[in-house]
Amino acid sequence: MKKAIDTNTKAVKPEILMEVRDLVRHFIGPRTSFFGKRKIAHAINGVSFDLYAGETLGLVGESGCGKSTTGQLILNLMEPTSGSVTFLGKDITTLNKQEWRSMRREMQLVFQNPLGALNPRLTIGSQIREPLDIHNVGDADGRNAIVLEMFEAVSLPPHLLERYPHQLSGGQQQRVVIARALIISPKLVVCDESVSALDVSVQAQVVNLLVDLQKKLGLTYLFITHDLSVVRHISNRIAVMYLGRIVELADSETLLENPLHPYTRALISAVPVPDPRARASRATIKGEPPNPFNPPSGCAFNARCPHADDKCRTVLPDFRELAEKHMVACHHAEALVGNQKPNLS
Repeated sequence: MKKAIDTNTKAVKPEILMEVRDLVRHFIGPRTSFFGKRKIAHAINGVSFDLYAGETLGLVGESGCGKSTTGQLILNLMEPTSGSVTFLGKDITTLNKQEWRSMRREMQLVFQNPLGALNPRLTIGSQIREPLDIHNVGDADGRNAIVLEMFEAVSLPPHLLERYPHQLSGGQQQRVVIARALIISPKLVVCDESVSALDVSVQAQVVNLLVDLQKKLGLTYLFITHDLSVVRHISNRIAVMYLGRIVELADSETLLENPLHPYTRALISAVPVPDPRARASRATIKGEPPNPFNPPSGCAFNARCPHADDKCRTVLPDFRELAEKHMVACHHAEALVGNQKPNLS
């Protein structure tokens, strides 16, 4: 009799759904004078990461750091200056219109402002059904059945299908946008600040809905937000961005328990804590983010970092693996290993 093989002895390598390599996006600014040269805004500067099938990767950072631009680039909503985005084995930046039309079904976007993302002149039912009509999914009766099934999946009553966007609450509008994004069964969903405009109680409901739908439908999320409390709840891994670069990337628990970049530590310390005694020991950062039209040399965070030295001001730090699956771009990250974590309770 053959000996049974213990499948638990070998770790299963996760399937890579998307590979982003050296992604760069520059924007051309206005001339400062009639004959002057146009300035270049360095929005994204060499972003690289992998997205694994079935995971949620949280992308966090201050406003203007390039989070939303990254989301639009990986969905091919804008062309990169350089770099590649490989999705399901194909570089989507090189696809023609016909190839891209079929690929579009596999990736969708949930917008930040649900009311602005919906057409005020169309009923909710017609807007959710529209992707099925565009991609010729099934027949008329089949499409109506899919709409009802998806409406039930996002916990909305069927009578709302005949209403218009302005007749719904903010939470209901966001559920409609989620239903429209998922109606054609995509593999990747980019959530761009999709709960930031909602009340805290409604935020929790929508986040829990996204988690439930991910388990049921096998979805992969890129969850863009500035709220670490939300990203902690939903994300498997977290990437921290600063001035167009990812400065730290690790699984959620590791990054929040032992952040290795000074900027990450400051972000975590900025989360409101109800205990006044915990506020005195918070890590803080001074000043404003650098101008993307005139980025500093070396580490972009050097002007605001308490650990910065001459090397930080002249040499760009490598994005390296300091611990197992814990990537960081900081010359002095070793000094923060094992240091007391910021309070995120």
